[in-house]
Amino acid sequence: MRIIDAQDMDSIIESVRPKTSNDVRQKVLSIISDVQKQKDAALRKYETKFSGVKIHSLKITPQEIKSAYSKVGKEQIAGIKLAKTRLEKSENAVRKKLQNVSITLDGVVIKKAFLPIDIVGCYIPGGKARYPSTVVMSVIPAKVAGVKKIIAVSPPNEKGKIDPLTLVAADICGVDEFYRIGGAQAIAALAYGTESIPAVDKIVGPGGAFVTLAKLLLSEIVSIDMVAGPTELAIVADSTADAELVALDLISQAEHSPDTMCCLITNSSKLKNMVLESLQKKIKIIKRSVIVEESLRKNGFIAICNTEQQMIDFTNRLAPEHLEIITKKPQQLANKIKSAGLVLIGKNTPSSASDYLLGSNHILPTNRFGRTRGSLGVLDYMKIQTQIESSELALKKISKYMQALTEAEGLPNHYEAVRGRLS
Repeated sequence: MRIIDAQDMDSIIESVRPKTSNDVRQKVLSIISDVQKQKDAALRKYETKFSGVKIHSLKITPQEIKSAYSKVGKEQIAGIKLAKTRLEKSENAVRKKLQNVSITLDGVVIKKAFLPIDIVGCYIPGGKARYPSTVVMSVIPAKVAGVKKIIAVSPPNEKGKIDPLTLVAADICGVDEFYRIGGAQAIAALAYGTESIPAVDKIVGPGGAFVTLAKLLLSEIVSIDMVAGPTELAIVADSTADAELVALDLISQAEHSPDTMCCLITNSSKLKNMVLESLQKKIKIIKRSVIVEESLRKNGFIAICNTEQQMIDFTNRLAPEHLEIITKKPQQLANKIKSAGLVLIGKNTPSSASDYLLGSNHILPTNRFGRTRGSLGVLDYMKIQTQIESSELALKKISKYMQALTEAEGLPNHYEAVRGRLS
């Protein structure tokens, strides 16, 4: 991990932001264009190219889902059900607060209603990895919101199969249709629709560089949730923190992929040294050590701050996806953090637990979008529908102000449309 001085915040933060090469952008644009024109044929072509497998049927059958149950353990199924129950409770608490509103202003009635989106597409990372937990995180808020149709897509493995627990999770959570397709081609299919896959109103879910860029490029024609990936973790810790726990947490997120960004923000040189020593020891013996080592070497850093306030300022500027606070008074410091996707307070709230079973959502904003939004939730699957009804008397009351404003903006016909209704 690099050691940096936090005093030069702007240049440091800019240097750790993920960059998209023009080569990647052109590849994604080419994939999108192919899928728009060739539809299912393009999907099969790219799966063969990237997965090395020929896909005959894109859609997962009921028989495949039934068979998946026999390939997973009881504890795994229980874990999915527990994650589902806890997230449902959290999202339902928010949903109950979203009451319809009616306001009357001098003869104008304004009504605002919270309506679910009709059809959404959930991207579930896969291929060489398995993310049944992401099924829970993307599907359950949609079910709570009342979305009518939920489509899931995920890249197949080298045998053309989807991870059994991912299929079981989809069944338990209530996915309507599941397709074995991944990457930028899956995002294009959800955006445009193909012979097999229906076009959706919104695409949600995390992914790698190709998926994230495809979502951004296609946001011109379909709604998306956020920029979600690759994973980020920042740990704010002082001299009271346990270096072993800090090292374990950095490793836990670094194992996602070599693109993961993990960092420690501290005002303790002693803690820095102890964390580095612990990492060096652990990387020699842990599983997925090659990925962890590459991730920490390429993207990991330790920011050395002089004061607690500097740690706070640096964190707010960085706006990380996950933020752990392991300090003497973590809640006090957390109250000063405004720019993080998810804030995890105290030594017993590791980001890894929040990825699964704490009742929060692990689909979170990356690339500094934590400045403007938090985790995926029920609100992402709803829209506010506004209705207005005005009386003639209400128009009379606003008439002279309407005239003044429309003249000021040089739009006189706006006023004439009102005046024509007045007797």
